[in-house]
Amino acid sequence: MSARGVLYVHSAPAALCPHVEWAVAGVVGVPVKLDWVAQPAAPGHHRAELNWQGKPGTAGAVASALNTWQRLRFEVTEEGSPGCDGVRYSYTPSLGMFTGLTGSAGEILVPEGRLRLAVEEAAAGGTDLATAIERLTGRAWDEELEPFRYAGDGAPVRWLHAVG
Repeated sequence: MSARGVLYVHSAPAALCPHVEWAVAGVVGVPVKLDWVAQPAAPGHHRAELNWQGKPGTAGAVASALNTWQRLRFEVTEEGSPGCDGVRYSYTPSLGMFTGLTGSAGEILVPEGRLRLAVEEAAAGGTDLATAIERLTGRAWDEELEPFRYAGDGAPVRWLHAVG
């Protein structure tokens, strides 16, 4: 079974760029060379994109490998495949990691149990329901990453087929 996805490194200090390639290569099992370009939204930083194909769960493994460097901004997506939901991992230094299930159009899907818990907590006065739903959908991560996404329009993209 095979899954597909995209790694978006929205911003990385120049010194970390080779380490990002090394970390991704360690996950996918083949050498990785990204086409780094300047990130206008963060002077002195670079950005890159990598389309990948590998076994289901690759996005989570890549996100875990990159999570160790806390000066990166990145997203890793994995399309749904037979028996596996789609997923998006978003990371920013100020917010940490967000993980959300995704639908076929890339929107975040919130599982019923998490919605029920948010409603129960709001009813008990523990949290504001609108705030809880914004957290469940990753709104803060989207807001922080949007300038970096926009700055990447037109950036070069590579394809990678993982082994195993």
